[in-house]
Amino acid sequence: MTEMLAPGMRRTAQRTMVYNTIVRLGGHCTADEITAELHVTQPRFPRSTVYRSLEALTASGSVYAAHLGDGPTHYELASGDHHHAVCQMCGGVLHIEEELVSTLETHLEGLHRFKPTHTEVLVVGVCETCSRTPGRKSVRRHTLEHVHHAGGGSGS
Repeated sequence: MTEMLAPGMRRTAQRTMVYNTIVRLGGHCTADEITAELHVTQPRFPRSTVYRSLEALTASGSVYAAHLGDGPTHYELASGDHHHAVCQMCGGVLHIEEELVSTLETHLEGLHRFKPTHTEVLVVGVCETCSRTPGRKSVRRHTLEHVHHAGGGSGS
């Protein structure tokens, strides 16, 4: 965790605590969830410090700020580009494979002479579990299991 901030950025105790809290929560967590988790052991940890730390960690490239449709920004550890499919019922998040996004970018460049410089993909829909049990609502966003089903057409 010593490489969490970009070279030249100060490694403060507060930034380290916020970063470690994101690790503990498993990502896809909001600033409010990070603050609540920190308050378990540090009841006086200021919300403003959480926001400033998230800003610094995001600017350094250590943390990715994901805008998952409506609602607050969610934070996760940065590990390359992130593309998401979000269930509108339970808020579950599925990471979209980079190969699919690369295929889209190649298509745009090759057939439309449009050169992508930055791509963010967000697909909103209903996950398999919610399609079987309507009305289900999760308290906290979670990562959906990444399963490929036989016969799941590509819709080209």
